[in-house]
Amino acid sequence: MSRARRLPRDFVLFAVAATLCAFAQSAVNAVFNNFVNDTYAISDFQRGLLELPRELPGFLVVFVSAALYLLSPRRLAALANLLAAVGIAGIALFSARYGVMLAWLFLFSVGQHLFIPLIAGITLEYAPEGKAGRRLGQLTGATNLAGIAGSLLVLVGFRALGFGFATAFLIAAVTFLAATLLLRAMRAEAVPAEKTRFVLRREYRLFYWLNVLYGTRKQIFLTFSPWVLVTIFKQPTARVAGLFFVGGLIGIVFNPLLGRAIDRLGERFILMAEAAVLVLVCFGYGFSRRLFSADVAVLVASACFVVDQMLMSVGMARATYLKTIAVQPGDVSQTLMMGVSIDHGFSILVAFVGGVLWTRLGFEYVFLLGVLIACVNLYSASRVRVERVRA
Repeated sequence: MSRARRLPRDFVLFAVAATLCAFAQSAVNAVFNNFVNDTYAISDFQRGLLELPRELPGFLVVFVSAALYLLSPRRLAALANLLAAVGIAGIALFSARYGVMLAWLFLFSVGQHLFIPLIAGITLEYAPEGKAGRRLGQLTGATNLAGIAGSLLVLVGFRALGFGFATAFLIAAVTFLAATLLLRAMRAEAVPAEKTRFVLRREYRLFYWLNVLYGTRKQIFLTFSPWVLVTIFKQPTARVAGLFFVGGLIGIVFNPLLGRAIDRLGERFILMAEAAVLVLVCFGYGFSRRLFSADVAVLVASACFVVDQMLMSVGMARATYLKTIAVQPGDVSQTLMMGVSIDHGFSILVAFVGGVLWTRLGFEYVFLLGVLIACVNLYSASRVRVERVRA
């Protein structure tokens, strides 16, 4: 608390807003796959196609950001959370038909994906020199704590309080709205000149390629790993929420340590380690049912889910890598936006390909694709070079 009092007012407002957003997002993630399975009874192939309206806003985020160039990053963050609040409230209240739900999902996703790159960009504004990873790790640890609360709410609510899907979504909507108000209370900074144009530089080509690989591996985690738990291992909503809870609990300690490790060991080491672990995780998802008894296979798949959830935080290393190679400081926010658009363009493709693989060959082949992506990622991470003095 003594450290928090020394932090700038606007960063405290932003950090609290980001934790509220993480709480809401965790509640949504914990129930969404069970929601679409129980409410609409979609097929495995349709589950893959569902990622088109869900991930298309991520591809469009750099264009939406450019269209809203008159808004500063802080005001854009407030708008993003407002859109997320309206979208998830629409899913809760006005989604009796599948097509209508997709429209609300698209709106929710626009807000969600606008906010994702702004988190790192705004946080890096307040990072001391040489300690960018630590500051990102601290914020990510706080958002993990909020994520724990969101998944715990779903876990307790569905087991003991008679929650339905609409209840969880409405709680998330109110929380997104609270985050909007906090972000709106931040002082509006001047819009930098770089905000009015796209940033696409040859010097950032490895960063772009790492985002391509991240987008493909991320989509396998977001789409198909929980779908394995729900449809192959028949895990209920409360059990999936419990796994989010466990992953978030570990993340409270793991993410600050990860941030420090980035500062001390470098982005290259961390990104290579992530890729190596991901190979094992994908094998566990795809083949635990063949290698172990049913009870053990569930435990292995669940452990892989938690580890994969933790690996998502390695995105901090890509953000700090970009900051160290930035030609101009003003490039960072717009290049992070460009990275989100790039990774989501390939996310959509992988969601479609994964749905086809699952339908025609079986879910194991989706995760074999993940192994291939992880191997390419391992080689690509080995190409990262950053010359700087470590803290």
